[in-house]
Parts: sequence; C-alpha cells; structure tokens
Amino acid sequence: MTSHALANRVVMRARGITKTYGPTRALKGVDFEIRSGTVTVLFGENGAGKSTLMKILSGVETPTDGVLELDGEEIRLQDTVDAARRGIAIIHQELSLCPNLSVRDNIYMGRELVRGIVVDERAENAKARELMARLEEDLDPRTLVADLRLGQQQVVEIARALAGEARVLIMDEPTSALSGSEVEVLFSLIRELTANGVAIVYISHHLEEALEIADHAVVFRDGELVAKGDRGEIDINWVISNMVGRSADDLAPDLLDEFGEVALSLRSVTVADPANPSRLAVEELSLDVRKGEVVCLYGLMGAGRTELLEALAGRVPIQKGTVVVNGRELRGESIGERIQLGLALVPEDRQRDGLVQTMSVGENSSLASLLSFVKGAWIRRRGENEGIAKGIADVRVKTAGPGASITSLSGGNQQKVVIGKVLMTEPDVILLDEPSRGIDVGAKAEIFALMAREARRGLAVLFATSEVGEALGVSNRVVVMSKGRIVREFDPRTTTREDLMVASGETTDDDTIGSTTA
Repeated sequence: MTSHALANRVVMRARGITKTYGPTRALKGVDFEIRSGTVTVLFGENGAGKSTLMKILSGVETPTDGVLELDGEEIRLQDTVDAARRGIAIIHQELSLCPNLSVRDNIYMGRELVRGIVVDERAENAKARELMARLEEDLDPRTLVADLRLGQQQVVEIARALAGEARVLIMDEPTSALSGSEVEVLFSLIRELTANGVAIVYISHHLEEALEIADHAVVFRDGELVAKGDRGEIDINWVISNMVGRSADDLAPDLLDEFGEVALSLRSVTVADPANPSRLAVEELSLDVRKGEVVCLYGLMGAGRTELLEALAGRVPIQKGTVVVNGRELRGESIGERIQLGLALVPEDRQRDGLVQTMSVGENSSLASLLSFVKGAWIRRRGENEGIAKGIADVRVKTAGPGASITSLSGGNQQKVVIGKVLMTEPDVILLDEPSRGIDVGAKAEIFALMAREARRGLAVLFATSEVGEALGVSNRVVVMSKGRIVREFDPRTTTREDLMVASGETTDDDTIGSTTA
C-alpha cells in the first residue's frame, strides 16, 4: 500500500446512525467516514445534527440505531474514557474546564501522571509546559483557569485533548474564542498532526477559516448528511447554499444610509486592564455613534474592544474621559442604572455572562427588565408573561415555550434570548461583543438582521468582532482598534479585507493598504 493510501485510509466509520430524543430525530441514518492524515470539516446550522454525531463518535452519547467501526471492526463505545482508550478525543464547543483548578490539573484530570501511588506534579508541570509551548501560549501550568481570558481557556481545552495523543481528534468550534494569531498556531499544529497520520474532524461556523484547513467537507441539514466534497470542489457559496438554500449575497442585512443625532459620545475614554490594573486596555479613545447607525469595532484579541464595551456598560470602571448617552453624561452609574438610561450590553460569553443556566427561557428573557413589571412589593406576572411572549416572538426564538430550559436551545437561539433580554429594556444604544460567536451562518444572518432592524428603528448599534467578513458586511462604519486605541476608520463599501487586516496589525504588507479611510 502506498504512503498516500495509508494517509487517506478510513480509520473510523459511522453507518446508518440514528439518534432520537423523545419525538425528535436528531440524526436520520447518517453514513460518515473519517480518514487518517486528513481534515474533514462539518458544516451545518445549529440543530443540524453535527454535534450530536460527534458526541456519538466520542462516546458522550450512544446511538439509537446504527453501527460504529474503528479500523474496520464494529465497536460500542461505553463512554468518553472508553473512547479515549481507543484513541478518540473531542474538544467540545462549550468549554468544559473547571475554573477552580489549575491549567495543569485541567489538562491531566482523570489521567494523572503518577509516581508510585502519588501524582507526579513535576512531570505534569513539565508536560503541560511542553503543550503550551506547542500552542505558543506562555501560561504557567499552576495558573487557575478562572484567571485566564476566554481565548486562553480555549487553548487549555485544546491542550487537554492533545495530551491524550489521539488517533482521531474531533474539534467542535475550537477557534470560537481565539485571536487570528492563535488560529494560525492551531492550524500549524493541525497540519503537524495530520502529517503524522492523525485524523481530524473539524466543526466551525467560521466558513472561510474552515475551508482553509479542509481536505474534505460535508454539510448537515435537519439531521441528514446532504452534501459532501473534496477541497477542490468546495467554496463559500457551495457551503451556504447547501446549508440554508440561499446564496451568500442573500444573507446581507438592510442598513440605513442616513442617521439621526449622536446617541453615544465618547471623549478621551481610558480603561485599565481588569486582569492587570497597571496596564491600560483602552487609552484616550473618542468615538460618536448616531441613531440608526451600525458601527463595528474591529481588531485582534487584546485590542481593547471587550474592555471598552464592558466599561460603557458599567461592568468595569472608566479611569478618565466622558461618556454621554442621549445628551446625558454618565457619572458612575451601576449596570442597572445604565440600562435604565438606555445603554445595554450583549456580552461576549453568553453562557457565563448573558444567561442563567438554571432558569427557563422566559425567566432569562425578562431578567434585565424585571423592575418594569414590579408594582409595590409584587411582580405583575401577567404583564411579565405578555412581555416575555412578545420578546420571544420579536427575536424569533425557536423554543418549546417560555418554560423550556435555556440549555435546551441551540447556541443561535440562546444568543437571540440574550439579545431579546436586552431589547426588552427598551435601550437607545445597544452594545454587542462578538454577537455571532459560536453560531452558524443562518443564525448569524438572523442576528445581524435583528441588529439592522433595531438600527432602522432608531437605535445606535456598536458591535465588536474579530471577523473581517462581518466587519465589512454588516456595518455602516468600521473602527479599527489596536492596543487600546482607534488606529483607522473605514467605509465598508470602499474597503478591502486587506485594508482592515493591515490596520489591525494582522499583516505588515504596506502595499495592501488602500486609501479608503472614512
């Protein structure tokens, strides 16, 4: 057998996999192959069945019907430990780390390195440092995960999977919280792994990014595998049309061309880094956003976008400078008081900061506006329920009802609940931090259509993204941040991807800079 054939042989196969949850058929007789030394990318909207199949392949779930094969032999995975023993590992979309444990303990939890009858912490520290070096992340293995930013936590999740030296590595949204440079490191590592025969299954809602790494691609829709192709046969339009039945051009939102008066005005705003108060995360930043305008904050991880939005929302203090909302200067108001003044934030991490996991869809929806339903010492439940029903319908949340658990929703629908919760406060200015993180292309289109709709209603919209396509495709104006400062402003109608990348520091090719400053 040739080396090429060895590198492309079927390692794992799913045949006729079906999975039902009560009356819901999440998978409908799926056939799927995983080949050694290659990257197979899975595309599909939230709820299409991708993650369900990956959970079955990694032992998290058992199929209702169908067969799994490993190296040509039928297997039955008992659990994730059984899967790991057979060389199958998964990086989950939602981080599964223990924040109260160290980086080292998270990486080796359940597979501790022992010397005699005790855990060999020195060996674990050394190997954890090696893994961090491979991922080009300078982290002390003894650092608590709770003290890491989201992107660093994502790196730890990846390191934990790599520590098992898997033959089949499933990556479910591994780059959702990574910066551009961190993605490049991960892709370099993926190429190293596939060169050594590891089979990679890769799920991502970042379509262009996923196509860059793909050897093969498959598309899921409504629990079925509906299309598959090799690298030379696939592009963005192929993916989108198979996923949602529409071309990429049909997904762009309808934005206004003319705007009202200034709704949000920032002058010389300076914010300290919450993780390191001696460092400035935002420095002397000035910006105006008008009613009806959608302004994008674009930049790499660490540019200061999140810190700026959280400071505006009252989550972290502003060291100096002025913030004026509808002509009124903010002076130390709490988060709740800023919401009442018409300023509200959709946070970057919806699981940790945007939702209460133990509450229902309805309870999460009304949480930020609960005071508006209070009369005396009582909550007007009828008014609250009417507001919840209207809010759910307004943002088109797909749910069994207000009483459904928030964890029963897809990522895109959870994000709609967070946005709906903010809109129930009747804001004048809405801030959104990475609003499309971890959701599929169809849900992204709906989220950005919601943003555009609220702008047409007169809201001022300020959103942050690290996605070039989003920055250019769904905004009236792009403001590029780097190292806490605004470095350029662009009109997306006359701006190229290279313009934004150069301005943000993603590339140093000065020849690509255009003369398109807004």
